[in-house]
Amino acid sequence: MSDEKNEIQTGGVAVEKPTWRFPRTFWVANLIELFERAAYYGTFIALMIYLTRVVGFSDIWAGVVGSVFACLIYLFPFFTGAAADRMGFRHALILAFVLLAIGYGGLGLFPHKVTVLTSLAFIVVGGAFVKPIITGTVAISSDATNRARAYSLFYMMVNIGAFAGKTVAKPVRVYLGIDRVPLYSAGAAVIALIVVVLFYWPKENGAERPTSARDTFHDMLTAMRDFRFLALILITAGFWFIQGQLYASMPKYVLRLIGDQASPEWYANVNPLVVVLLVVPVTQLVRHLKPATSIGIALALIPLSSLSMASSSLFGHSVSLFGIAVHPITIMMVLGIAIQGLAECFLSPRYLEYASKQAPPGQEGLYLGYAHLNTFFAWGAAFVAGGFLLNTFCPDPNTLSPAVRSQYDAFIAGQGPIPDAYAHANQMWYWIAAVGVVAFVALLIYIWVTNRIDAKTEVTE
Repeated sequence: MSDEKNEIQTGGVAVEKPTWRFPRTFWVANLIELFERAAYYGTFIALMIYLTRVVGFSDIWAGVVGSVFACLIYLFPFFTGAAADRMGFRHALILAFVLLAIGYGGLGLFPHKVTVLTSLAFIVVGGAFVKPIITGTVAISSDATNRARAYSLFYMMVNIGAFAGKTVAKPVRVYLGIDRVPLYSAGAAVIALIVVVLFYWPKENGAERPTSARDTFHDMLTAMRDFRFLALILITAGFWFIQGQLYASMPKYVLRLIGDQASPEWYANVNPLVVVLLVVPVTQLVRHLKPATSIGIALALIPLSSLSMASSSLFGHSVSLFGIAVHPITIMMVLGIAIQGLAECFLSPRYLEYASKQAPPGQEGLYLGYAHLNTFFAWGAAFVAGGFLLNTFCPDPNTLSPAVRSQYDAFIAGQGPIPDAYAHANQMWYWIAAVGVVAFVALLIYIWVTNRIDAKTEVTE
């Protein structure tokens, strides 16, 4: 499509009018992003189940592996951007999808502990190349008049890909087996690779040049030495800690208490659906509030999502919804995840604005570049904590004694009471909710302290 701009006359001067028309490379890049996200989320939603059922890791060790994987996925793009610049976007993207296809394929074909760790390493490196390349392509395919629209389309493609990946993962898991989900992701990566080879020919002139890996590390240390900024990152990490449980513990929890016919992949899709539907109206609603107030609303809501998930035990074995018997865990999971999506609408649009205000003058760009490290810290803790909580409150059925396993099988079939090992499974969500409460209280203290510091600074000036 053409990247020509419409012009309007303002006071006799021609002014470029924003347009939804972008060059072909822009649309190709977004299609590539869609396939990459479908591959990633298809496997990610099933990863914890795969690591225990297929590979043989305990809940605790699966949490450790998932923690390292999730952390590196969010950390490496800061460094691979520099490598992609030197290689060129096209060659780097080809390498990325070769690595992703090998990584996902390795997970599906060689489910052994050493090969699985190697495969996950391939996925980390390959995936870390994709994000800075695609966002860089969006940047060079747009200008000041339409860049906001360009990134809104990019964000939409990210969510469509995530939604599609988790939607397809459910039937693959049920009908083909959990070990086949990574092969579906490998297929999506191969399709993306073909698209790159045939259609991705970016013009990289004028692209924003990333810094070297050494400069990136130096800048990261500079930002992290600012206690005020680091405190904000760690406080908001409490939000993402809870949302990280969608992948760290929710799938295992649901399947162990309902059975393999449950749909944790589809439950998780409620989050992006709510965000896509409500982020614009919610942002409009809170536009006159201070960013800290909007973030506070998000942190007040996020513990309620976990409390909703915990309350499923109050409804017995089934709930009638429009005349249809539905498992209470299904209802309360969907409600809790919807609350998470609503809370994200209050948090995400205002967080970067608030983070920028914590930066010293002239360093706003540096600080915003590392503001998303809250997810790095959050998911690292979320997966480890999820493993321990599952092991304590909702253990792997394969670890049960034969007698208890027989009782468990009868319970899942609806022919017996819940075993004692699972009688208090919902209590794990109280511990998760507690993290959100601590984060909310910490934010209130943070606002009070920073306001006092700012007031004193204004007086001395």
